[in-house]
Amino acid sequence: MFKLKVSDAKLLRDMATTISILIDEATFKIDPDGLKLRAMDPSRVAMIDFEWPKTIFEEYVCTEPTKMCLNVSELLKLLKRAGRDESVELSLDDKTGRLQIKIVGKYARNFTMPTLEASEEEVPTPKISFNVKAKSTTAGLSQAIEDAQLVSDHVRIEADSEKLVLSATGDLMGATITLQKGSSGALLDLEVKENSKATFSLSYLSEIIKAASATSDIATLEFSSDMPVYIDFQQTKAGKLTFFLAPRIETD
Repeated sequence: MFKLKVSDAKLLRDMATTISILIDEATFKIDPDGLKLRAMDPSRVAMIDFEWPKTIFEEYVCTEPTKMCLNVSELLKLLKRAGRDESVELSLDDKTGRLQIKIVGKYARNFTMPTLEASEEEVPTPKISFNVKAKSTTAGLSQAIEDAQLVSDHVRIEADSEKLVLSATGDLMGATITLQKGSSGALLDLEVKENSKATFSLSYLSEIIKAASATSDIATLEFSSDMPVYIDFQQTKAGKLTFFLAPRIETD
């Protein structure tokens, strides 16, 4: 049994949008400490690791740990009906096994939706040692990715002690975006143990950054040559939102 209430519907809607970028059926873990989700997308190219402590919620009741699987796209349809200043309450009907969604603002709306069979898969956190750690504004990173998308469907990210460089090459055009260390621009901090480079799919990277930017102003990238990139989106409130994205293997 649980009852979760969020006073700002936009916070819940933005997070559901971010999750829906990678997965459609999400198995949430709900325990007395908070809400958690760790899952891989169907192609197993990307992983999301999300946590909201109970302090995020205006009201949080959880009598015993449970799992709940939902179609996130269907949930999002309902959450889009809620305004920024409206509250959303989620609870489980023990008799029917359906999720109850109550939206309260100028008037009250009550919806129900079915829960799905919860996944028993335990997704482990990859154990990877990274040689580069770059902190940037989410807006700046998003703009750099958009620039790369103009010419290609993939981007190479390189780092040395002074700069982070994003390179994209298409059939007709190319683009190089340089984020310089020590400038007042998008790159806030850069730590490099060893010069590194790796290539990633822009379809994944752009969607992840675009969606997460609604909940975060700062993003930290960690990567090594030809290894997955780890992206930690610093949350304005408490909580955790991180992603792993596998590299694109270059044949040249």
